[in-house]
Amino acid sequence: MSAGQPEARERSGHTAAADGQYLYVWGGYVSVADHEVFLPNDELWLYDLESGLWERRDMCGTVPPAMSGTCGCIVNEELFIFGGCCDDGQTNELYSVGLQDERLSWRRATLRSGSLPSPRDKLSCWVHEGRIIYFGGYGHKPLSAIHDPESFIVDEASWAEDIFWGWNNEVHEFDPERSSWTEPQTSGRAPLPRAAHASASIGSKGYVCGGRIKETRTSDVFCLDLNSWTWSEIVGLGLAPVGRSWHTLTAVSDSSLFLFGGLSVDCRPMSDGWTFNLETKGWTKMEHQNKDKPRLWHTACQGRDSDVIVFGGSHDYILLVDKGHCNDALVFQPQPQPLIRLCQDFIASRASSFQRQILCLPPKLRTAVQKRTTFFRPSRNAQNV
Repeated sequence: MSAGQPEARERSGHTAAADGQYLYVWGGYVSVADHEVFLPNDELWLYDLESGLWERRDMCGTVPPAMSGTCGCIVNEELFIFGGCCDDGQTNELYSVGLQDERLSWRRATLRSGSLPSPRDKLSCWVHEGRIIYFGGYGHKPLSAIHDPESFIVDEASWAEDIFWGWNNEVHEFDPERSSWTEPQTSGRAPLPRAAHASASIGSKGYVCGGRIKETRTSDVFCLDLNSWTWSEIVGLGLAPVGRSWHTLTAVSDSSLFLFGGLSVDCRPMSDGWTFNLETKGWTKMEHQNKDKPRLWHTACQGRDSDVIVFGGSHDYILLVDKGHCNDALVFQPQPQPLIRLCQDFIASRASSFQRQILCLPPKLRTAVQKRTTFFRPSRNAQNV
């Protein structure tokens, strides 16, 4: 990164979402002198997916508390965050900010109907038909609210008077237009309660992979039909990733998902990448150049042309050694690139050899190539895989 160019600092447990042009990063924490310090809650970082440059934007309004483990997504050009853990513990508040709003003014959702989910963090979500569906997480409930031990597993090491912490497999739906919460009644074979799992959606199907279930970690795959609210387990064939939590899952085509990193069942930070074919139900281990860059509690979002942008996270077992937070952006390409993208990247990565030819390109294409040239400058941290 060139001198004077802003850059998002290292962090883990942040939230990120992308809209095809930018990757938006908010929150998270970093370790300072063996203390966990939350990142500022009144700033939003924008990562340009074409140039790979960062921009910091100030925020105002009803600003959420600084926290980690929140769940973020974009609906109709608006960034929503729900849950998370702040200095006061887990929360169940929902906030949103219009990404086209120059002031970037946060708003806290006002409940108009339904009931709020219990406080939680390390959950996941899907967006379907303008609504947000949340799944799982780790949080707390009063004993009187724990009705089904199959949907809320108590963490026997964490309780205070009549408040109990634990893992859940609940499904909650938020409708931004109505500002309402509902808890759909699901059927079928549901995943066990879990947190720090990974999820992705393709069409009307939401997928869940792995996560922590009490003292173990898994790599199982489940699908929730977001129209019929029916769960089904997808039993993979052949070789499969080891069980893990704090990993990511990203849709990269109409029939495949990309898994990266996480903390293994034997507490090793992982750097492996896998694709899961939903048609053949088979895992394929992906060869890539970032095997020396393990990551856990990072984020991964779909970029341009099925790119997967991994940002932040830690390369250490953060429950034991918490000093390895990262701020590099790793770009994976698990799917073949379009021909025009291959040509643009070839020219941009060798811009010094094509200076005169670039000037002769049509204006729109010339601008795209020149912007892409910035991405391939040697001083940048992003790794093209």
